[in-house]
Amino acid sequence: MPYAEINGIKIYYEIHGDGYPLFMLHGYGATNKVWIGQVGALSKHFKVIIYDHRSSGKSDHPNEDYTLDTLVEDLKGLMDFLEVDKTHLMGQSMGGWISQNFTLKYPEKVNKLVLLGTNHKGSGLPLLRDNLTELFELAKTNKEEAFWRYAKLMHHRRFIKEMQSDPKKKFYGLWSAEDLIEELTENQMTPEDYQRFEKAGSMHTVLDRLSEVKNPTIIIGGSNDRMSPKMVLDEMHEKLPNSRIEIIEKTGHHVFIEEALKVNELIINFLK
Repeated sequence: MPYAEINGIKIYYEIHGDGYPLFMLHGYGATNKVWIGQVGALSKHFKVIIYDHRSSGKSDHPNEDYTLDTLVEDLKGLMDFLEVDKTHLMGQSMGGWISQNFTLKYPEKVNKLVLLGTNHKGSGLPLLRDNLTELFELAKTNKEEAFWRYAKLMHHRRFIKEMQSDPKKKFYGLWSAEDLIEELTENQMTPEDYQRFEKAGSMHTVLDRLSEVKNPTIIIGGSNDRMSPKMVLDEMHEKLPNSRIEIIEKTGHHVFIEEALKVNELIINFLK
């Protein structure tokens, strides 16, 4: 399996397709597998690079605290390892926080920026940390129940009902609710990982600096996203001088899963 030695740890990564590079950064508590609805479509147009952040998935889970800038430098290190000088950058939720801070620190290394269901400050993480820690314990005895509780945080009720009506149904021919259950509970972060990642994320506060980001940016959000509400995305849109915003109705925090085709089309048209 492909690993890169970066900043004293091993980072797991995957490369799909050819063309201009596109790094995709997952959110808090997820792994690179969360991009199941995007990799196939986007890799037809770009060289898609996905990876697990430290403390996540198959990457190393260090036993010491780190900062948000550490996560920024992990991305920089992976780009250097793969000899990528400049890239499109896409981040979802906390992956969007890393993407914003990376772009502010290394604007010359970013072409276009895609921000999915994200925020301009590290708010709400303690509550999410506590919820995910509780679900971590529950998943040891009941993976399904843990997933359906998690789904209430991430998805619109319409999508949840559709998954519950047929857990084996393949959405877009790619995944089912059963697959998402495995994605959530396989290579899961530990409570200690959640705490370290939350500490790093709490350092995110960039609203007053977003005017410095000149890179073309698209902000994509769900109308019913409680963690990254439209009001927050509007604030980011107002500050980012070269941005556009797209809100997809009746979707939640994981809008890119619920409406994968719409989101993929928006991303491809924006980046091409």
